[in-house]
Amino acid sequence: MRFLFLLLLTACAIAAHAEPIAADRIVAVVNSDAITLNELKARVAQVERQLAGQNAQPPARDVLVQQVLERMIVDRAQAQLAKDSGIRVGDDELDAALRRIAEANRMTLADFKTAVTKDGVLWARFREEIREEILVSRVKEREVDSRITVSDGEVDNYLANVASVGDANVQVNLAHVMVRIPENASPEQLAKLQAKASQALSLLRGGENFAKVAASFSDAPDALSGGQLGMRPVDRLPSLYADAIRSLKTGELSNLLRSPVGFHIIKVIEKRGGVEDLPTLRQTHARHILIRVNEVVSESEARQKLASLKERLDHGGDFAELARLHSNDLSASKGGDLGWLYQGDTVPDFEKAMDSLKPGEVSQPIQTPFGWHLIQVLERRNDEATPERKRLAARQALRERKAAEAYDDWLRQLRDRTYVEYKLEDK
Repeated sequence: MRFLFLLLLTACAIAAHAEPIAADRIVAVVNSDAITLNELKARVAQVERQLAGQNAQPPARDVLVQQVLERMIVDRAQAQLAKDSGIRVGDDELDAALRRIAEANRMTLADFKTAVTKDGVLWARFREEIREEILVSRVKEREVDSRITVSDGEVDNYLANVASVGDANVQVNLAHVMVRIPENASPEQLAKLQAKASQALSLLRGGENFAKVAASFSDAPDALSGGQLGMRPVDRLPSLYADAIRSLKTGELSNLLRSPVGFHIIKVIEKRGGVEDLPTLRQTHARHILIRVNEVVSESEARQKLASLKERLDHGGDFAELARLHSNDLSASKGGDLGWLYQGDTVPDFEKAMDSLKPGEVSQPIQTPFGWHLIQVLERRNDEATPERKRLAARQALRERKAAEAYDDWLRQLRDRTYVEYKLEDK
């Protein structure tokens, strides 16, 4: 799911102009929060621009508005849970994220801000949308990703299955439609939702544009951006999808699929690769100093403390000694040494900062869900596909597969327990 966050951030950068209106009003209450008509109109305009970029005609206006509103409700519920859990995104971190988006678009932050406002998007609103995206990403890491476990037996079975099936290095780009089933759904609800999914499948088989059908019918987080999952290894897909695509060629649609969370349709957009050994991968030997944020240490205090330590390091301070004295991580006793790290071993923000460093270089203070860090890269090397590496890759693949399935189920539960009052039709 990591790439989903980047796609959502980038999509916000091309949001369309929202027509000004004389007055605003509430269109939905989500727990104790509200979604306004202005917010809804701005998001609808953004989705219309995304669909136009895919040469996809949007669904009927009322259908699109309802789909966008439902997506906003789910996002708002996740952001509320993040805040209630004590997860915060400070202005410094938000500014750093905005700079990364600008760099991805090959712009300075000032030029990027100009481009956003030129499209008619208020910069303050854009900033808050990005803050909410980061909150949603953080709550997913906390509530879903951090609770995934993979046993040695599962790794053994995975490696044996890959050897027999022979699709270890096949990569696919899928588009999907998912019609979510609430927990404890009645037989009548199930029949209605299955009919809805069957209607979507009939439209697709009749040649309707997939992005339009996804925007009209799908409850998946990526529904409003065409339903595409992006290129990824087969072994990282949910088991239901991985099993279904083995009999599908590029361009083909699956039959209606059923999982505990809903009804699914998938289409193979592209398929690459075949049976190969695991490639040579880069390892990084790194160490860090971690200052955790808690009731005693605020975010600004943690950052200031690391800035002071960075200055001492720049003037010849000993990294290992400072880590032993100040780091709040278990690695402190080893001078902050994290050992040899593979790609994917750390959270994305940490890995991105680490990968930008040269051997011997120390990062500026950077923030992750664990706190604020100073990172130093000691050395790098290439690692062949040893048995240990194969087991590690298998474990990571299983974690990603389980996380994708668990996130769908967690979202369904969150949506079911969220209080929502619709006011869209109120005058």
